[in-house]
Amino acid sequence: MNEPIPRESTHAYRAMRDFVQAMDDTLPGRFEITKEGIVHDLRAPAGRHALTTLHLRKRLESVMPEENVAHAGVPDVEDEAEGIMRRPDLMVITWADMDVPGSFEPRTLIAAVEVVSRSNPDNDWVTKVRDYPLSGIPVYAVFDPRTGTGAVLSDIHPTPDGPRYATRKDFVYGEDVTIAEWTISTEGLPLYGS
Repeated sequence: MNEPIPRESTHAYRAMRDFVQAMDDTLPGRFEITKEGIVHDLRAPAGRHALTTLHLRKRLESVMPEENVAHAGVPDVEDEAEGIMRRPDLMVITWADMDVPGSFEPRTLIAAVEVVSRSNPDNDWVTKVRDYPLSGIPVYAVFDPRTGTGAVLSDIHPTPDGPRYATRKDFVYGEDVTIAEWTISTEGLPLYGS
């Protein structure tokens, strides 16, 4: 059960959210809010990052039922009680759960998929591994074009530090990977050049 966050924390979160929303179209890159504060990825996803995201979206949508979508883009996924606002590269969600005003409720996501950023890999491998189970996102898949590897994390369970993923299945590009209920190929996913 989530503890209510103190009033000052709610106020600080709302101030950060207002800042992020004001800066979104003003400064380059992407802003998100973590348990520690604001993360600014200076480089907007482009090139092989965007190409990997597109490959994954198309592969997932080819095996999922019609009522699901692998959505890329806005809005954010927001858990105000936890003080977290994220924008996964792909959100596996039903069409019905997308039909909401404002941000998506994280517990409506079937999975979050991230392509590791070259400029800030710890955001995908460390802070999102912590933040996504806190927000109740049941499956988190990470694809790392730096190394041609990745992992699918699932099975949220309680720990003294809060909810965490209990299961981690590592993979190497070229292997099939299962995200939630759907298995896709990782064959031919682009790698970052040197």
